[in-house]
Amino acid sequence: MSDEKKAKKEEKAKKKEAASLPSVKPNPKGNVKRIGMLTSGGDCQALNATMRGVVKSLVSILGQDHLEIYGFLEGYKGLIYSNFRMLTSKDFSGILTLGGTILGTSRTPFKLMREPDENGLDKVEAMKHTYYKLGLDCLVILGGNGTHKTAHLLSEEGLNVITLPKTIDNDLWGTDITFGFQSAVDIATDAIDYIHTTAASHSRVFIVEVMGHRVGWLTLNAGIAGGADIVLIPEIPYDIEKVCEAINKRKARGHGFTIIAVAEGAISKEDAALSKKELKAKQKKAKHTSVSFELAEKIQEMTGQEVRITIPGHMQRGGSPNAYDRVLSTRLGAAAAEAIMDEDYGCMIGIQERETVRVPLTEVAGKLKMIQPDARIIREAELTGISFGV
Repeated sequence: MSDEKKAKKEEKAKKKEAASLPSVKPNPKGNVKRIGMLTSGGDCQALNATMRGVVKSLVSILGQDHLEIYGFLEGYKGLIYSNFRMLTSKDFSGILTLGGTILGTSRTPFKLMREPDENGLDKVEAMKHTYYKLGLDCLVILGGNGTHKTAHLLSEEGLNVITLPKTIDNDLWGTDITFGFQSAVDIATDAIDYIHTTAASHSRVFIVEVMGHRVGWLTLNAGIAGGADIVLIPEIPYDIEKVCEAINKRKARGHGFTIIAVAEGAISKEDAALSKKELKAKQKKAKHTSVSFELAEKIQEMTGQEVRITIPGHMQRGGSPNAYDRVLSTRLGAAAAEAIMDEDYGCMIGIQERETVRVPLTEVAGKLKMIQPDARIIREAELTGISFGV
């Protein structure tokens, strides 16, 4: 099908969909607050705790009889296809320690939001329709970077939106920390801790691959907390010669083993110098699908030492939130409830200098909080003997 015919077909589908949606307006504001909630993107340990914080605070302010909660299932999909559950405060009781999300989640890429679905449905218009059909006063959206882009889009389309910063990567702009991060650090640290004894017993090099495609906050913090000897993160391209040099220095000093914490998005200096197109082409032809296996092969060749790999994977997202995340999530949820009562929309509730803040979505959407190579935490880690492969 030609591009012109395809465009005409899509336009026809849009018109058909628009015609099928009844003209609806928000219900007149009364004594009842109608709040929609959804969790989008990857799950993490404190999603339920955060939703609980929002609902408990609103009930405390309004009373149960003056609050309606619409929980959209599987993230933005629930909002698009009007798939929701009516919830009460009882649904949020006993979930402070429960991992995952009681609403379910899914990844709905922001770049596809403006494209019709397989049936020609305009996703953005469908979300607006659901919002107005239910007469919502506000949408509370929990998610990471992609989620915030779509939340900002909906805010620009005129919907009342408040977001909460969820990601184990801690890479959301405008907040010092995100909920889920510290719990994931604990799990990744435990993995490194457990590796120490077996690595020492067999005098091996162990690579522990930690989640983090584009930023290295999780790997850096777990690496420091777990006593890793080498930490490799996306923001600091590594030199394999320097990595092997650090391993050989440890061996020369009588340390037969080395622990390397590697972010899944860690990259060599050679690859970092390539264009996106060149890098993509190289990755397609790559022998290994993971940076850890490529590193292991080169280290074994260059140092002669045995190398083993451990990948905790999705364990880092699972289990109960730790005490820090429970406190953080409860505070963020309560602060979101206050913003709802103030009718201060179009913002993310974040933490700055240990206080909750409201950050405009225009400042958050599309921005990554990355580690600066000259950051003090990097310098302080280096002072303790950690190598970053440079």
